[in-house]
Amino acid sequence: MIIDFHTHIFPPTFDTDRARFVETDATFGALYADPKARISTAEDMIEVMDKDGVGQSVIMGIGWADSGVAREANDYIIDAVSRFPDRLVGFAGVNPAWGADAVGEINRCADAGLRGVGELHSDSQGFDLGDQRSMTPLMEAVEARGLIITTHSSEPVGHVYQGKGMTRPEVLWQFIRNFPEATVVCAHWGGGLPFYALMPEVRESLSNVYFDTAASPFLYTPDVFQTVAQLVGADKILMGSDYGLLRPSRLIKQVQESSLTTEDKEAILGGNAERLLGNSG
Repeated sequence: MIIDFHTHIFPPTFDTDRARFVETDATFGALYADPKARISTAEDMIEVMDKDGVGQSVIMGIGWADSGVAREANDYIIDAVSRFPDRLVGFAGVNPAWGADAVGEINRCADAGLRGVGELHSDSQGFDLGDQRSMTPLMEAVEARGLIITTHSSEPVGHVYQGKGMTRPEVLWQFIRNFPEATVVCAHWGGGLPFYALMPEVRESLSNVYFDTAASPFLYTPDVFQTVAQLVGADKILMGSDYGLLRPSRLIKQVQESSLTTEDKEAILGGNAERLLGNSG
């Protein structure tokens, strides 16, 4: 089964009343102020999955800054998962800067069946991912509930794009070392963190860390699949599209056309995600 590990959906009101949400939430405003930016619903997601041959998708938040907006978005994800339980897996959008409120929202969403937390986006959410003290309350809740956590990641070099931010490999590595027992998915190839696995101390710290391929065609040449597989193992790579930014078919095609073995292609397209989600509770 093909699993898309990185997608975003929104309640229909986030499109019809876009201006209000752009004004209310800093992350949404940064990414969706442009009326041309696609906002997809659960029904849109299922339709694309059927067309592209995707069996299951992980749907998640975008790093909400406003707690009210986050709760509304989380409620929609909870509802979507309840309506499409075999097709959708939900992750809760929270902000570590909310402190106890973030922990409460994690527990509420976990009680409702969501399986992870993410996508964190520290720049627009206003927290320091590498600061152990400020991250501990949220991470204790994540680990206690057996959840997966996904964080946005940024490249230290290369082109500039909307929402790129500063969650670079050095910040991610500090976060990973602070919480070595947590299951962490670094989006967008971890901003290049896998390349540093040539350093033994970095490679040793990645035992519970995975890297998704979200937006990969905008970031790297297709060689990235073979390169990262060689550095950290194909078992650490999760196919993610970043839908509605990209159709999953575009990422599926890149995997299928890569020089990876058939076994590694199958692992990246779904086997790794199926194992990971099966182990997450």
